[in-house]
Amino acid sequence: MATPIISVIIPCRNEASFIARSLGTVLSQDYPADRMEVLVVDGMSDDATREVIARTVAAYPGAAPVTVLDNPGQIAPTGMNIALAHACGEVIIRVDGHCEIAADYLRCCVVALEATGADCSGGPMVTVGDTQVARTIALAQSARFGVGGVAFRTGHTRPSYVDTVAFGAYRREVFERIGGFDEELVRNQDDELNFRLTQAGGKIWLDPSIRSTYYSRASIRKLWRQYYEYGLYKVLVIKKRGAVASWRHLVPALFVLSLCASLLLALFTRRPRLGLLVAGPYAAANLGASVWTARGEWQSLPLLPGAFLTLHFAYGLGFLAGLWRWRKRAH
Repeated sequence: MATPIISVIIPCRNEASFIARSLGTVLSQDYPADRMEVLVVDGMSDDATREVIARTVAAYPGAAPVTVLDNPGQIAPTGMNIALAHACGEVIIRVDGHCEIAADYLRCCVVALEATGADCSGGPMVTVGDTQVARTIALAQSARFGVGGVAFRTGHTRPSYVDTVAFGAYRREVFERIGGFDEELVRNQDDELNFRLTQAGGKIWLDPSIRSTYYSRASIRKLWRQYYEYGLYKVLVIKKRGAVASWRHLVPALFVLSLCASLLLALFTRRPRLGLLVAGPYAAANLGASVWTARGEWQSLPLLPGAFLTLHFAYGLGFLAGLWRWRKRAH
């Protein structure tokens, strides 16, 4: 794969406040500009996203060509499939409109694909925030207690094969072999694609030299909605694939069920202590994890327990809602 053509796809909607940073890092790559194209798929933004895109492109003369496509479906999977139909690259890379990639991202992805023969390559993602609340949320999303053993979120330091990555670089034949993104999945479409790929015998390689930065949600309310939808659509992914990619996806729902069961038991038996069977150990674990995670970032400590609880409870509740919503859905 000698200097393959790369198609970078950026699905976005109403990202006027951030798209300049994301697109700017793509246009600043050390990869040959004549061997890459950028496809920005806009979900019919009603803010100044398109004007910002035009200004950003003008600020990088000599960079890779940028094409803006309409996405009437307004969600990421429809945008990705629209872009895939236009892409001419031998390697396809999705870049989120709310992230920044390192200057050597494309080159390192290609090197990893060549060296390993993998179908997809990617790297760990550093989650950050612009405000104190966002930085606290970012800490929670980067901690094992917050998100389990997700390699690309928790600072994986050794190259290895994994079950999923963010902003992966795919060989074009992957989409020819297993199809595009599932447009029924408002969330988790990347996870479903990666799960489908590994079920088909494909390999996903994570290399710490492939670096990206993701900007977290700026409020607990937005974090709740994000993780509730993650849990909700994870059920649909499991239904579609007929299997569970990792047992960690089930833990939040089991936590919510166990907590509710213990509280109901305490209520009906009139024995308040039974309500602490789950809440007590969880509170202790949450506090301990918060202190450990906040070391060096002590200003985040007051908010961290709430951020952890939001991650776990929102995801778990969303998962249970998904079980009910898609209860009659067959594989």
